[in-house]
Amino acid sequence: MKRVTFEKRAKISNDVMNYIYKYIDTNINIDELCLELKISKFHLHRIFKEEFGKNIYESIKSIRLEKAANLLITNRYSTITDIAKMTGYSSQTSFLRSFKQRFLMTPKEWKNGGYKEYSNKIVEKISTNSQAIDFSNIEPSIVKMPEIKGYYIRHKGYDKSIKKTWQKLQTWIYTNDIKEYKQMALHHDNPIITPLEDCQYIAIVVLEDKEKASLDFLLPSLIIPKGVYAKFSLSGKYGDVIKLIQWVYHTWLIESGYETTPNPSYTIYHKNHFLSDDGEFILDYYLPIRYV
Repeated sequence: MKRVTFEKRAKISNDVMNYIYKYIDTNINIDELCLELKISKFHLHRIFKEEFGKNIYESIKSIRLEKAANLLITNRYSTITDIAKMTGYSSQTSFLRSFKQRFLMTPKEWKNGGYKEYSNKIVEKISTNSQAIDFSNIEPSIVKMPEIKGYYIRHKGYDKSIKKTWQKLQTWIYTNDIKEYKQMALHHDNPIITPLEDCQYIAIVVLEDKEKASLDFLLPSLIIPKGVYAKFSLSGKYGDVIKLIQWVYHTWLIESGYETTPNPSYTIYHKNHFLSDDGEFILDYYLPIRYV
C-alpha cells in the first residue's frame, strides 16, 4: 500500500471515530457522514472494518452502551430514560435489552452497585500495585478549559504497549524539531468500564509554538472540546492512574453533587511514565462536569 493511500485511509477511519464520539448522543446518520467525508458508503464501511476490526454500527452500539454505563454511575439525578436519550437511544426498550446483553445485568442493577464488582475486575488486571491508594486528600480544582487542538496517534488497548505509541510521537516531535509542546491523553473510553483490550487511548501532542502550529503536518489532528472540568493532580507509577479514575467516578463524583457529561476526560502529562526512565508520572486529570 502506498504511503499516501495509507495516510488517507487512516485519516478517514479516525475522522469517522471522532465523529461518532462527538455525536454519540444523536441519531448518527451514516449517509450524512459519507457526504461530509466525500466517500461512498461501501468504501467507508470497508475501510473502517479493516482499521478497527468491527463495523461502524457495532462501534456505535458499543460506545453508546459504555457512555450509558458511565452516566448511570455518576448522574444520580438522571433517570434511566434520561440516560438512554443522552446516549442516542430513541427507544428505552431497545436500550434495556442492549444494556443487559452487554453487561449481564439491568441498568437498574448496575446503577444500584453492580458496577463495582465489574470495574474491580478490570482494575485488578492492570494495576501492579495491589495496595489500595488513599485519594481522599486530593482536592480538585474546578477550571474552565478552552478548546485544545492536538496531533495524535490512536492506540487500541489500555496497557503497557501504549509506550510504543508514545515513542512514535516522540520520534515525530524530534523529526519536526518541535521544542514547545504538551503531551496529553484523551480517554474516549472509561477504562474502568470498557474491557482494557478495547479501550481507545488517544496519545496527543499539543503545539505551543504558534509558527509550528500553523504548519501542515501529516499526523491527524483533533479538537478537544472546551468546558468546565474538575482537575485532579497526581504523581505515581503505571497502574495508579486507573485507580485514580475509579476513585473519581465511583467516590468523588457521587459525593460531590456534580454530574459528568458525554464529553471525554483527558490527561495532561508534566512527566510521562511511558517515556520517563524511572517509569513514574506527574499529571493532571481533567473530568468534564456540570452542576445540576
